[in-house]
Amino acid sequence: MCYNALMATAVRPPGPKAPLLGTLIMPGRNPLSLFSSLTQTYGDITFFKLGAEKVYLLNHPQYIREVLVTQQKNFTKSRGLERAKKLLGEGLLTSEGAAHLRQRRLLQPAFHRDRIADYAQTMVDRAAAMGERWKTGEQFDVSKEMMRLTLAIVGKTLFDKDVESRADVVGKAVTEVLETFWLALLPFSELIDKLPFGKLRRARLARAKLDALIYEMIAERRATGDRGDLLSMLLAVRDDIDDDGPAPTLSDLQIRDEAMTILLAGHETTANALTWTWYLLSQHPAVEAALHEELERVLGGQLPAMADLGRLKFTERLITESMRLYPPAWMIGRRAINDFNVGEYTVPARAMVLMSQYVIQRDARFYPDPERFDPDRWTTQFKEALPKFAYFPFGGGVRQCIGEQFAWMELILVVATLAQQWRLTVVPGHPVVAQPLITLRAKHGVQVTATARR
Repeated sequence: MCYNALMATAVRPPGPKAPLLGTLIMPGRNPLSLFSSLTQTYGDITFFKLGAEKVYLLNHPQYIREVLVTQQKNFTKSRGLERAKKLLGEGLLTSEGAAHLRQRRLLQPAFHRDRIADYAQTMVDRAAAMGERWKTGEQFDVSKEMMRLTLAIVGKTLFDKDVESRADVVGKAVTEVLETFWLALLPFSELIDKLPFGKLRRARLARAKLDALIYEMIAERRATGDRGDLLSMLLAVRDDIDDDGPAPTLSDLQIRDEAMTILLAGHETTANALTWTWYLLSQHPAVEAALHEELERVLGGQLPAMADLGRLKFTERLITESMRLYPPAWMIGRRAINDFNVGEYTVPARAMVLMSQYVIQRDARFYPDPERFDPDRWTTQFKEALPKFAYFPFGGGVRQCIGEQFAWMELILVVATLAQQWRLTVVPGHPVVAQPLITLRAKHGVQVTATARR
C-alpha cells in the first residue's frame, strides 16, 4: 500500500452510485450494517455521497493512522462533532487546533495516574451501594442502572457533587439530545434545528436542563471554594493567551463547556461499555463462569481495590473484547483541510473522512471468527501482532480520549464489584438492538433479571 503523492490519482474509489442520506436517516435503517456492507463490497476505501457531502470511508489501520496521527493537522472535526457542539459548546471534544491543545493541558492533571488512583475507592463504593439495592428476581434496565452509576462516579470524583439523584433527569435529557444526532447530516440542519417540532423542541429543552445543572454546580463551587476537584481547578485557572496584562480566569461559559463535556462524555461512554459487557456475559455462560472463577481466586469475597487491577487479567480481557464488538464510540469523522493522498486515491479538500471502530474491529483479517465473543483471544502475542488501529475504542492521536485510564479503571472495578454479587440474565424475548447515535447505545435498553450469587 503506497502513500507516495506521485501514486495518488484523482480517480474516485468505488462505491454506491446513489446518495446514502435517506438510507441513514429513515426509520428502521441500520447504519452499522450499511457501513459494514460497504467495506465488504467495495474494500478499504469507499466513496459515497450524503446529500451534498463527499464522504470517504476508510477501513484499514494504515489509512486510519494517516488521518489520526501522521497527517492529523490536515483534518478538522466532522459534522457529527459540529452537532455535538450544540450540547458541549467549545469543550475539549469539539475544540480545534491550539485551543484544543491548551484545553487538554488544562484538564490533563485531573486524569494523571496518581490522581485517578484516588478515585478508585469512590468507584467501588458507588458500585457496591448499587449492588446492595438490587433484589433477587428483580427486573430492571441495566443500561439505565449503569448510566445512573457512572454519572454518580464522575459527579463525585471530578466535581465533588452528588448528582445520582438527578440521574433520571440527566439521562432523559441526554437521550433527547442524542436522538437528533442524524439530523446533522441533513442539508440546512442549522435551520431545521430551530423548528418547533417534536424531537427538536424536546432537545432544546433538554439542553436547557443540562445547562441549569452545570451552572448550578459552578455557582456552588464559587460559593464553597476550592475542594481540589476538576471544577475547582477550572475556576482557578487563568487563560494564558492574553499577553498584554494579567491573564483572566475562565468565563462561566468556558467552564460550562469543559464541565459539560467531561460530565456527559465521561459517563455516557462508560455506561454503554458496561451495558454491553453485562449483555455479552448473559449470553455466554462459559465466559461468565471464567470471570467468577477469577474474582473468587483473586478477591476472595473482598471488594476490589486499585492494587487488584493488575491481577484481574481475565476481567480486563473480557472488557477489551466487549469494546471490540460494541465500541462505545463507534465512528470517528474528520474533514480534510487540503487534498489528502490515501492509497492510490486523492481525497479532496473539504471532503468528509469516516473511520468506524465497529466495522474494523469485526474485520476477519485481524480477528479470526470476528463475530465470536472470545476474551481469550487477547493474548500477549495477539496484541503485539495486531496493527495499532485495528482496535481503537478510545480514538487515537492528539484527540485520543483524555479519560482512557480513568475509564479502564472504572470498567474493571465496577465489573469486579457487581459480578461478585450478581448474575444478570437478559429477560427472554427482550429485543437487544444496537443504536448508533454519537455513542453506541442499546435502542430498547437491556432488560435483565438479577440473581444473587451469595
